[in-house]
Amino acid sequence: MGQKTHPIGFRVGVNKDWKSRWFVGKRFAKTLQEDIKTREYLKERLKEAWISKVEVERTSETMRVIIWTARPGMVIGRGGKEAKNLREELNKLHGKDIYLDIKEVKTPEFDASLVAYSIARQIERRISRRRAMRRALEDTMKMGAAGIKVQCAGRLGGSEIARKEWHLEGSMPLHTIDANIDYSQETAVTKSGTIGVKVWINRGRE
Repeated sequence: MGQKTHPIGFRVGVNKDWKSRWFVGKRFAKTLQEDIKTREYLKERLKEAWISKVEVERTSETMRVIIWTARPGMVIGRGGKEAKNLREELNKLHGKDIYLDIKEVKTPEFDASLVAYSIARQIERRISRRRAMRRALEDTMKMGAAGIKVQCAGRLGGSEIARKEWHLEGSMPLHTIDANIDYSQETAVTKSGTIGVKVWINRGRE
């Protein structure tokens, strides 16, 4: 029987950090719901901005939202207008003053979240999944990754029976804790059903 462990959760405290950094004691559930709501809202609101991850830092008084994106210009807008609007929307959503920090992902090919997002969107546009997966493998390995694994699961090619298909290039040591493995999953919505896309990227040892 397979014992599956989340590649990022497995390495938190070794070479991965928490995406939410705060301590609130008894208000944990409510605060966690706020973080989830923030992430869902930003992912939907900034669909075309290629959001990699959203981090949240809190003190007793303040809340800081850090957005990692491959297209910071789209998030900031001309003269910072878009960022200002976004901050106002988040303030209204939570009823408190929120600080916004926008950071650029310089190499999207090295980011599992953006690679998975790219493959999912290509599948939705009816581009061959094999072509999309192969291209992702090539681009990531060109950037100097130690390895990459890509998996698609669902009614592939509109077939009646759901199945899995995966490709691996380089090495993927999932049991080695000090290996810097980035992992993400996305969903492609097609006419024949949803297709799950999973991506593992091995950035080498820390």
